[in-house]
Amino acid sequence: MTETQDQPRTHASFTAAACLFHGFSDPVRLAILQRLSEGDQRVVDLVNHLGMPQSSCSKHLACLKDCGLVTSRAQGRASVYSLTHPELVRRLFAAADDLLEATGEAVALCANYGATTLHQIATPTEETS
Repeated sequence: MTETQDQPRTHASFTAAACLFHGFSDPVRLAILQRLSEGDQRVVDLVNHLGMPQSSCSKHLACLKDCGLVTSRAQGRASVYSLTHPELVRRLFAAADDLLEATGEAVALCANYGATTLHQIATPTEETS
């Protein structure tokens, strides 16, 4: 998504970036990514940590896997999940923290996204995507 003098950003590059950020757009997915940044996790470990139904956790993991952000491997009868690019995800979290600090977390007040996200946090549902 980086613009250069020879190659300006295209609509397609913004679309791909929007899809990537959509993968990060749910508080539960962010919590999963944060937990995975600490190391590999089984679904049961994530379920216990997040206090959510296994089906919801698996749905979010499938989304993150489809986005190329996580990968899984079989370990006995369980699946173990890990970040595909752990250092990049850690850097993204650090950049988000810096941007939130710089803006005073004004995005939480955004009429388009703030209220919706705050509502999702207050009343999480299994259908959150």
